[in-house]
Amino acid sequence: MPASTAAVTAQGGDLRLVAHRGDRSVLLAMDLPPDRVERLAGFALFRKTPGRATRPLYNRLDFSYPITSATTPEQRRWHPSDRAPFQKFRWVDVPHDFGDGDYEYTATAMYFDAGGKLEAGDSATVSVDIARPAADRLAVGFTRAYMSSQAYRDEFNNAPFHPAKGSIDFDTGPYQKQYAWLGFHARELIRGFLDGCLADPTIAVDVFAYDLDDPDTINALKVLGPRVRMLLDNASLHRDSVPPAKPRHVLETDAAAEITDAGGSVKRGRFSRFAHSKVLIARRNGTAVRVLTGSTNFSLRGLYVQANNVLVFDSPTVAGWFEDAFEQSWTTAGMKGFKSSPIAQGWFELPDDGLPPGAVAFSPHASADVSLKRVSDAISGASSSLLFSVMGLRGGGDVLRELRGGMARPGLFSYGITQAGNAYMQLYRPGSTRAVRVTFAYLHGQVPAPFHAEISGGVGQVIHDKYVVVDFNGDDPRVYTGSSNLASGGEEHNGDNLIELRGSDVASLYAVEAVRQIDHFHFRAAMKGSTPSGPLVLKGPDRWHEWVDPYYDPNDLKSLDRELFARGPSG
Repeated sequence: MPASTAAVTAQGGDLRLVAHRGDRSVLLAMDLPPDRVERLAGFALFRKTPGRATRPLYNRLDFSYPITSATTPEQRRWHPSDRAPFQKFRWVDVPHDFGDGDYEYTATAMYFDAGGKLEAGDSATVSVDIARPAADRLAVGFTRAYMSSQAYRDEFNNAPFHPAKGSIDFDTGPYQKQYAWLGFHARELIRGFLDGCLADPTIAVDVFAYDLDDPDTINALKVLGPRVRMLLDNASLHRDSVPPAKPRHVLETDAAAEITDAGGSVKRGRFSRFAHSKVLIARRNGTAVRVLTGSTNFSLRGLYVQANNVLVFDSPTVAGWFEDAFEQSWTTAGMKGFKSSPIAQGWFELPDDGLPPGAVAFSPHASADVSLKRVSDAISGASSSLLFSVMGLRGGGDVLRELRGGMARPGLFSYGITQAGNAYMQLYRPGSTRAVRVTFAYLHGQVPAPFHAEISGGVGQVIHDKYVVVDFNGDDPRVYTGSSNLASGGEEHNGDNLIELRGSDVASLYAVEAVRQIDHFHFRAAMKGSTPSGPLVLKGPDRWHEWVDPYYDPNDLKSLDRELFARGPSG
């Protein structure tokens, strides 16, 4: 394995700058000694994209334009951070103009002088390669999950992302720019995996699919034709219904028929609940060589609305385990006997061949403890931080119980996001077991500046990820992810996979993504609660201490936040 690139640290005078590497993103963390925060106005941040000039990052907030529920959208403004500093000790940047090569970031501490004007203090600069893969033979990618956002409105003017009538046969050409932006790196990994299979006539593909209505994925499988075997879920939500039940037609029926007509072999099935995995296995001359997995369904919502992740293991050993799970599941008898099969009996340790340390488990199991005990033990043993994006926390089992309990553990920075039903997000801030509800009603009607109305992306889950990051920059950082919902019922009744990855490089990717998601929705919650008496506005020269003091109060969790992210990885 190459040396860790999870974080880069620089010191400029009294200013410490740490850049934690994400998936085509970076979390910048700043720190100053307590005696250097008098009259601190915030931090100016600058980015130099490879081959481009240095430019400031922009702030939505300013000293002069407070955001309230009465402000009109026409008053929208962006403010360069050297004139409107970020009043936070960390910031996640997702470069708009992504490219290969090192990105250079500079942070400058900005102060108020005696007259209340801004003046620059110490600066520090780091360079970080945000395109580097998680490991030599492991790629990780995330969706953008920003359908209902100001960014999507700005980029595409809230354009629909599919025709009004549900179909798998529409021309996706007019939507490709939207798909590339919304699907982000996760979509690239799926498209690249399938394109590689299409280009090599010796490759056949075995597929586990749960939701399946993305025309681009379906069309690739149709071109592969006889080289495809697919196990497609047929639980009630994926089956057509006829009277006396309420008539319903699902697009999975069409997808199965078209792939079959193209020569592929498609079997419909489920375990005692769902065939819930989302997996592509590439087999060369009958031997598994690569595998793609994760939380991302091969569907329009999975790729373009939901928060999801994809992993690609370029490892015959790992692909072989997934192929064993597929072969065990290919027949009805095999699905019924899965719990007692060798592939369901425990964790399989990743080989040391360009992969990070870790393991994979396949469900359903006779007991959820087969897979979940390892995860719950890691969470209960967390010493510094828990970061998570999990579809739901209401299920049973020790993992979700430990996540709920970890939020109240003294000295532990626990920060997460989940979704309850279709109506709202739940943000779990450090030190509190009570979630902050963020209504997922997209912004519409009277929208406060500098915001514009948005579109919803439709009804359904938005937080669909299933991952937990334990001690991301500690001595033993770990990530748990996959298709599993991390609940005991799912591990005993669903066809799923659960993956453990250890090491700071991969933990940093998931940690930065968790913070990106949480901060996005947390800011939306704060914005929607703004009023004329409590607007969102930067603290001026007479109120600087209001934002600074909590970051240096040992009894305030913002102090723990500052200290945590301003450390580089030790594992």
